[in-house]
Formats: sequence, structure tokens, C-alpha cells
Amino acid sequence: MDGMPSGTDVVDGQLVEAADMIFALTAAQFVFQDGATQSFTADGRTTYVERGVPSAGEWSVAGDGTFASCWPPTYRATYTVRWIVENGVPVGVSFTDTRSGVGYDGRYRSAAS
Repeated sequence: MDGMPSGTDVVDGQLVEAADMIFALTAAQFVFQDGATQSFTADGRTTYVERGVPSAGEWSVAGDGTFASCWPPTYRATYTVRWIVENGVPVGVSFTDTRSGVGYDGRYRSAAS
């Protein structure tokens, strides 16, 4: 993937380091298995679109490298984030809820999709 942090070779399942989180989340729009999409901005905003209906949230990176998600007024969750790598190329990230263990794979939307 273009713009990969210099000196970074990541492997499938490797934790996304806190220093690389902004890059990992803002590199491209994510597409999930159910067709929902999500976009992140470097200033901590996110938009999730499911069945054509957008919802706005906020995100941040905690000191321990976990990803925090907030969807006002009440939803808050913390996730570990791991790279999804195929043929040596990062193609997305996997989000795993730190409390429930439920995971979601977000794949980068390519220019062709």
C-alpha cells in the first residue's frame, strides 16, 4: 500500500502500533463483509454507512495503542486493531472489541471497487 510508514514491514495479524494507527485508519475507506462502509479522518471523526444510512462518531487512540470508538450519546467501545495482510500487502485491519471479543474485518476500498 502506498504511504506505508517507512521502515514498517507488517504481517497478517500483527497489532497496529499506536504510532501507525492514524495511517492505518485513514489510508482508505473501509468496506465490511455486510457491505457497510466506514471512513476515518485524522482529526478523530468517523462516518459509518449501513444500508445507505450514515452515522457520525468519534475515535481516538489510547496510550496502550487500543482504538476507542464513541457514537454519541451512549455507545463507547475499545478495540485492538490488527493488520490484514495478503501477499505482503496491507489490505485492511481487523477490529476486536476488548470486552466481548467480537471482531470485524474492514478491508480498504480500492480505486477499482
